[in-house]
Amino acid sequence: MSAHVATQPGRKGHPRGALRESAWVRGTFIALSLTFLGLFLFVPLVAVFTEALRKGLGTYWSSVREPDALAAIKLTLIAAGVAVPVNLVFGVVASWAIAKFEFVGKSVLTTLIDLPFAVSPVISGLIYVLLFGLHGWFGSWLAAHNVQIIFAVPGIVLATVFVTFPFVARELIPLMQEQGTEEEEAALVLGASGWQTFWRVTIPNVKWALLYGVILCNARAMGEFGAVSVVSGQIRGKTNTIPLHVEILYNEYNFAAAFAVASLLVVLALVALAAKSLVEWHTRRERALAARPED
Repeated sequence: MSAHVATQPGRKGHPRGALRESAWVRGTFIALSLTFLGLFLFVPLVAVFTEALRKGLGTYWSSVREPDALAAIKLTLIAAGVAVPVNLVFGVVASWAIAKFEFVGKSVLTTLIDLPFAVSPVISGLIYVLLFGLHGWFGSWLAAHNVQIIFAVPGIVLATVFVTFPFVARELIPLMQEQGTEEEEAALVLGASGWQTFWRVTIPNVKWALLYGVILCNARAMGEFGAVSVVSGQIRGKTNTIPLHVEILYNEYNFAAAFAVASLLVVLALVALAAKSLVEWHTRRERALAARPED
């Protein structure tokens, strides 16, 4: 009886179980949450923009438009511009295969997708150095053919792809598994081809999770530091991404310029957060509409 009463709606539609705690307990939890957010989220954000603008807008814009900063921004956009589409294709294909089909090695593929989460980004960068560095496994062949991967743009792109490839797949796999194969099978029975089923049934059903994964992948690609730091060589104006350029400026005690360039990453993070919230809102809205009983 008590369990039944606890699940009954109380005033204003709230479950009575949510009102059992005393006011001071709820207030304490809320205060702790707000304090944590203030100390570890809002204060650092304010500090970044305060330091970036400490010497005025003129210094801020000159720091952002400085040639080495522009080169770092360009390289960051190139790395993300390659890594995100590659991981988008891989994530969709791998998720479709894992969720919709049974094949030998399925569990191994699922485990390997999580590998970048288990391996330190620095270690992943060292792996590429071991493979493609001058004294690596393929270093002699690459040098003989005048191909440079490590300490060049290709190495940065490879490292970025590696650390970001789980994001799209990990958003799609659980959703596709939950949806099952009934709709695809129905489309095939009705005469649709495999590609028609994929584009008109599978993709529309996962579009918001797909967008969510792309947002996370892009944010990680632009903010990656560890793996890129190992393979880039940190050549100023050539192989520095935005995070690496910020580190160099900070180590040179050029704090205003360092925080000015870092503010670009903060803006990116805020945009990604806003986009993430929008996608989550659309997802909840579609689920609520789907669960609503028909008239």
